[in-house]
Amino acid sequence: MTIDYAIINTGGKQYRVREGDTVSVETLDGEIGSDFIFDRVLMTSISGKLTIGAPAVQGAKVVGQIAEHGKADKVIALRYKNKTRQRVKRGHRQPFTSVTIKSISVK
Repeated sequence: MTIDYAIINTGGKQYRVREGDTVSVETLDGEIGSDFIFDRVLMTSISGKLTIGAPAVQGAKVVGQIAEHGKADKVIALRYKNKTRQRVKRGHRQPFTSVTIKSISVK
């Protein structure tokens, strides 16, 4: 039994996804429950047949459903200079979108 999977590129990052997986990616436009099509598919493995793109696989697409929009855990950056009273504390929460993969297909 082979496991179908694809490697997609979104938000400057690459993700290995299978049908039914839920992945957190950089923020996508769309409402919760709507479908999103990833057309920048770098590689697919369907029924044991491996297809590698140069740089993307022609006619391949991965369809996902937007599950939620949110913010990641807070990252705190501190800057300190000794012998002065200079201290800077900054926080950042990266926005993300969770997507549930519905289908992987190649034409």
